Amino acid sequence: MTSLTEQTAEKHIVLERDGDVAIIRLNRPDRLNAFTHQMGEELISVFDETDADDSVRAVVITGTGRAFCAGADLGGGATTFELEQQESGDIPRDMGGQVTLRIFESLKPVVMAINGAAAGVGVTMTLPADVRIASDDAKFGFVFAQRGLVPEAASTWFLPKLVGLPTALQWTMGAKMVPVAEAHEKGLVQQVVPKDEVLSTAIAVAREMTSTTAPVSVALTRQLLWRMAGASSPWDAHRADSKAIYYRGTMADVAEGVTSFLEKRPATFTDRVSTDLPEIF
Repeated sequence: MTSLTEQTAEKHIVLERDGDVAIIRLNRPDRLNAFTHQMGEELISVFDETDADDSVRAVVITGTGRAFCAGADLGGGATTFELEQQESGDIPRDMGGQVTLRIFESLKPVVMAINGAAAGVGVTMTLPADVRIASDDAKFGFVFAQRGLVPEAASTWFLPKLVGLPTALQWTMGAKMVPVAEAHEKGLVQQVVPKDEVLSTAIAVAREMTSTTAPVSVALTRQLLWRMAGASSPWDAHRADSKAIYYRGTMADVAEGVTSFLEKRPATFTDRVSTDLPEIF
């Protein structure tokens, strides 16, 4: 693995590359990778970078050390969640939500390699990923109500879509610490593997989604599926995918995809996410 960008000791994440897969490591192992405002800003910035880099086909997020993310850093004590109202009078936006919405908007597939405990924002930040791979010692803490809080990071939109409303209600209102077996059974995670295999499995899954597929088509498919999960009518999906089919039908990738199939050879796709992504929403 090679470094993608120059890192400093002050950064709360580390960005690496494994070929065409970008690996984001939450990097505060002495604090069990507890989430900070700085970490949130760095995550948003790094997704801007991976979206703009056509050599990145997928993104994997994992934690450094024995945990994935222990939730918000509570080092500030009782005032940790006291936020100042903006000068305009607007309520400040939840930083966890800003991160999850940025992941939601990613133009590349996102796979979570959950290498240990994930609590609070440490679990809600995983919800907009496309796949979650968990270690066999992982656990998931929806502990907001025990701290006097409520679920954040837009998780009240994401979580019921993954595990169903009754399970989401039970986990969040009960502030449940969910064992990995239950998380797998309910669909929160797609695969459970030994701890030392989490990252390699996540990278392999990311490559399964990208190795033979057209990058622009993957980006559009991701947007269509996620956005239509909240659509009010199938007509919304019909309008959006009609645009996507129309625009893609005029582009080089479709001609190459059809020709390569007829010629029984691997396709070489040339359309680029950075320059050729049509606007369908």
